[in-house]
Amino acid sequence: MTDSTEHKARMERLKASVDRRIASAQDERGLVIVFTGAGKGKTTAALGMAMRCVGHGMKVAIVQFIKGAVDTAEERVLKSFGGQVRFLRMGEGYTWETQDRARDTEFARKAWEAAAEFLRDPSYAMVILDEFNIALHHGYVDLVDVLPVLRDRPPMQHVVITGRRASPELMEAADLATEMKQLKHPFRSGVKAQKGVEF
Repeated sequence: MTDSTEHKARMERLKASVDRRIASAQDERGLVIVFTGAGKGKTTAALGMAMRCVGHGMKVAIVQFIKGAVDTAEERVLKSFGGQVRFLRMGEGYTWETQDRARDTEFARKAWEAAAEFLRDPSYAMVILDEFNIALHHGYVDLVDVLPVLRDRPPMQHVVITGRRASPELMEAADLATEMKQLKHPFRSGVKAQKGVEF
């Protein structure tokens, strides 16, 4: 067989396999999606999904845990969609900056209360809990209180949870989980955070 004939035969087999999987995937429901890992791109991926929902005319709620001190360009853009997007920045900054466990816990619990309200509201097609894994990892919010709310949310509502150190229990509850692995980062070479890349 020539390279071209072999390639065509391989692609035909691949297409048949993909077509079979597409035909068998008929279930439709809200998903729990987790973006975790040490690599960059977790929030970026989640906010990209928010833009996708907005493009379909769907309502999105975004609750940012931990983050809070810095105004971001993506927040300004998403808030420009008015009532279609609720964007709540409810932390005081990264834990190594705040260095106050009691205050961090108080802010995280208030953010979780706001998030839980969105997770009960069927008008929101997607709820993004940004950096929530950090709040769970540090014990600011207890996962045993979170899992029932995720389970009992409206059936067509998607929830996206970001942040390093997702727990095994949360990963087990997720429908889709992606771990971002850092291979290289400019900060390690002395390059500061820049507009359009980090914020």
